[in-house]
Amino acid sequence: MKSKLVIVESPSKAKTIATYLGSEYEVMSSVGHIRDLATTGPGGLGLDIENNFKPNYVTIKGKTKVVSDLKKAAKGKEVLIATDPDREGEAIAWHIADVLGLDINLDNRIVFTEITKGAILEAINNPRKIDRNLVDSQEVRRAIDRIIGFKLSKLLSTKIKSKSAGRVQSVALKLIVDLEKEIKAFIPEEYYEIDAIFNDFKASYIIKGKERIKLEEANKIVETSTNPFIVDSIEVKDSNRKPKPAFTTSQLQQDANIYLGMSSSRTMRIAQQLYEGIEINGELTGLITYMRTDSTRLSEVFIKDANNFIKNEFGNEYLGSYKYVKNDASQDAHEAIRPTLIENTPAKMRDFLDDQQFKLYKRIYERAVSSLMSDAIFERTKVILNANGNLYDLNGVREKFKGFLALYDEQQTKDVILPLINVGDKFNANSVEKIRKETQPKARYNEASLIKEMESLGIGRPSTYAQTMETLKSPTRGYITLEKKRFIPTDQGILTIDKLDEFFSEIINVNYTKQMEENLDEVSLGNIKDLNVLTDFYYKFIPMIDYANINMEKIMPTITDEICPLCGNHLVIRKGPKSAFYGCLSFPKCKFTKSIDNVEENATKSHN
Repeated sequence: MKSKLVIVESPSKAKTIATYLGSEYEVMSSVGHIRDLATTGPGGLGLDIENNFKPNYVTIKGKTKVVSDLKKAAKGKEVLIATDPDREGEAIAWHIADVLGLDINLDNRIVFTEITKGAILEAINNPRKIDRNLVDSQEVRRAIDRIIGFKLSKLLSTKIKSKSAGRVQSVALKLIVDLEKEIKAFIPEEYYEIDAIFNDFKASYIIKGKERIKLEEANKIVETSTNPFIVDSIEVKDSNRKPKPAFTTSQLQQDANIYLGMSSSRTMRIAQQLYEGIEINGELTGLITYMRTDSTRLSEVFIKDANNFIKNEFGNEYLGSYKYVKNDASQDAHEAIRPTLIENTPAKMRDFLDDQQFKLYKRIYERAVSSLMSDAIFERTKVILNANGNLYDLNGVREKFKGFLALYDEQQTKDVILPLINVGDKFNANSVEKIRKETQPKARYNEASLIKEMESLGIGRPSTYAQTMETLKSPTRGYITLEKKRFIPTDQGILTIDKLDEFFSEIINVNYTKQMEENLDEVSLGNIKDLNVLTDFYYKFIPMIDYANINMEKIMPTITDEICPLCGNHLVIRKGPKSAFYGCLSFPKCKFTKSIDNVEENATKSHN
């Protein structure tokens, strides 16, 4: 007879955990959230504004049976809730406890950051109360996102036919649009670089100061750079390249996008699979720690195991030192993303993983272990050549000690060996060439660079980056197009940001969004009250909405010379989810539509 019930949010996670627990345990899944804000009440917000923004939660469509099954299974049993170890997971735990009628003051919450037998059993033996501060933080985030999402989206849809707006999504789109305007306004500037070409090497002219070389100056330098080129100085010194720390969520998403070509959402899906459990020799095992984190911290147990691995595999000289510096903006709630067991090397796991799982696991494993290895050491040689007072340099590099590069090398450094050169040696250049260049505008964002920028600006959190990217890329929004994986805003995207800048600049901006994230962090720590954050936002935002409803110009559809064959009125150009189309000016009385290219026609007529 099973006397204990463990509830997680993922079916695959439930399957893995069930293999670690005894026969007295039953493990079930809530399949994610079971409740959300209702869409009833004033504005469909699901919030009682007059009663301190009291939320009205309802069971999510399709979850009635899940809730019923959980209630039935919980009767007469000790219940432990093992949802994810973050604010979202804490909120799910509270909803489950509330629906099941559990005593919130009991220790019925267990948390772990890796799904291994040891971690699960330790969590089972150390339950705690549900952290109401974490729940409050998630609730106020959800409430603010609901208020912005419903009210701002409705306004933009009515006025300018934009599909949606969100607190973080809109600021991310603003970054894209602002950069595009900067690129469009950019005026290229001509400048020159100068190279001296020799039989065995090429030397580059050393620019004095910060000013780029113009044509007249370039011609003068080429003309006066006469043979011989005399070796003025030689500097040989060692330089160290330090390993990077283990992955945070955003760093993993950036790395996978750059080196594996994975979108952030795909990266997180695969990471979730590695976290929740892979069948290894008949036993389900979580291969990595929790993949939503902004910390680079590593556990003492992992450091000890990794150090032994490094010594055994590479030798003592490859052993580095662990340095951890907490970022001021980091919540530091969890460790960095790392392998759960050091003995599960990528080579050993290869047969148990599909191709993409293996590639991502290999990056995670090698990045975490290499972070504890010694520096790579390079010998760098810098030679200065003097040609009639014009200085040129050439550089050589030679790897002296691989260090962490023996395991993890994301940017291969090739040796550049210079010929034997001594001070005073003279060389004759075959030619001195000026190369015309133009200054370039900043590169447009791709997923990796946009996530990096968002993180550096303090907008969004580890759990939100992937969803933000997917929302921006959604063809139904029509805010951006992709060209060579770079984000280019559409006219609709630019119009949306222009209107947000005009009417909501106090809220839809980097600084306000960053401050909101910091306030939510403070709520999660119990330092400030969630109601204060929500109230301050609401009574700042609503007057903006009211003003925009009155003053934002409504964009009317373009009237054409085409006549509706059903009612005789003019056809207008309307925007659909994927493309523009002809519709009747009399809509909704007349619902005639026709594609712009006349490919398809719908002559449904409806007069009310």
